[in-house]
Amino acid sequence: MARKWHPLERVPRTIGAMEHEDRLVDVHELAAYLEVPVKTLYAWRYRREGPPAFRVGRHLRYRWSDVQRWIRLRIEPSLPGSVSVTRRSVDEEKRGHH
Repeated sequence: MARKWHPLERVPRTIGAMEHEDRLVDVHELAAYLEVPVKTLYAWRYRREGPPAFRVGRHLRYRWSDVQRWIRLRIEPSLPGSVSVTRRSVDEEKRGHH
C-alpha cells in the first residue's frame, strides 16, 4: 500500500527554513517569528501598516522576501519608505506639528 503524501511534508515548517526568499508563510508562522499576536497582523493589514500579504483562497500568505524588506525598512530609517518612530515624533504628532 502506498504511503499517503501530506502537503506539509514538502515544506519545513520551522523559522530556520525561511531563508529561501520565495517561501510563503502564513499568519501563525509570521506572528510567531515577530512575537506578536495573530490579531496584530490582521490589524496591521487592515491599516496597511504591516508587511504586504495576499490571499490564497481564504488564507492569508506573506512572501518571505516582502517580510524581510518590511523589517529592513523599519530598522534602517534612512531608506525610502521607512518609518522611524521616536518619542519626539509621537509628541509632535499629538500637538499637530510635523
